[in-house]
Amino acid sequence: MFDLHRLRLLRELKHRGTLASVAAALSYSPSSVSQQLSQLEAEVGVQLLEPVGRRVRLTDQAEILVAHTERVLERLERAEADLATSLTELTGTLRIACFQTAALTLVPSALNLLRGLHPGLRIHITQMAPEAAMLALQARDFDLAIVEEYPGNPNPRLAELEQEDLLDDPLHLALPASAGHAAGSSPTASLRSLADHPWTMEPEGTAARNWGMTLCRSAGFEPDIRFETTDLLITLRLVEQGHAAALLPGLMWKGQPTTVALRPLPAGHRTRRIFTAVRRGRSQHPAIQACRRALREAAAESEPTRS
Repeated sequence: MFDLHRLRLLRELKHRGTLASVAAALSYSPSSVSQQLSQLEAEVGVQLLEPVGRRVRLTDQAEILVAHTERVLERLERAEADLATSLTELTGTLRIACFQTAALTLVPSALNLLRGLHPGLRIHITQMAPEAAMLALQARDFDLAIVEEYPGNPNPRLAELEQEDLLDDPLHLALPASAGHAAGSSPTASLRSLADHPWTMEPEGTAARNWGMTLCRSAGFEPDIRFETTDLLITLRLVEQGHAAALLPGLMWKGQPTTVALRPLPAGHRTRRIFTAVRRGRSQHPAIQACRRALREAAAESEPTRS
């Protein structure tokens, strides 16, 4: 019978890419990881890794082993869920990755609910970009991820993960004070009226930036991006002070009056999807279910009120 620990190391290598990354994630030395994988090759009797420059990649036979390892680990997570369900008190640690606006709005309310209902459950929160959070969830760095998805920019559908919708978050054009309240009457005209105004957006390569650029170009202009940040609180402050136009989600205000003038966006670009993701076999764990319930309650209170 193959050694499960060594199989997990092979799986880690598939998801993390390098021996050094596997070693860092598991607190091993790279030489120890390499030695364990060499022993696994001896056990199975076939080559599992082949050199590619200074890196290694998995052979077809290694991919077969990893696929079986995924199913074994899924069964073990289901066993863990069944064991936790049999207990009367919810304990342990739940590791959550989430993006900024969820961390600012949904998560604190959900934590309040969980603290009252399950005081023995320890919650660990890490703010992380959605793209990285999904990969880290797949690699078992987290138990649950809260993720955003922008119109026309769907996230990759990873077979190992299960998704559950949380809410549709409205997206708005945020007018800087210097632009006044006289932007064009139609959504496209409102966008086009700010073609010569400075803009703030997330950095290149992010889903929000790709969506924002597509939106502006569809309206017929290239935005003059003067400010780049992933911090929406900075973005909001720049708009409030009249320094830039921006595209902001309704979740920023979570039931509170808005602080800037907002305009609707063209059809097809008006909401982003927010959902939770877990690994297959993990969704029935009582800690996951309790967290998802708390997040749904927090999401139900998130509709912003216009000032």
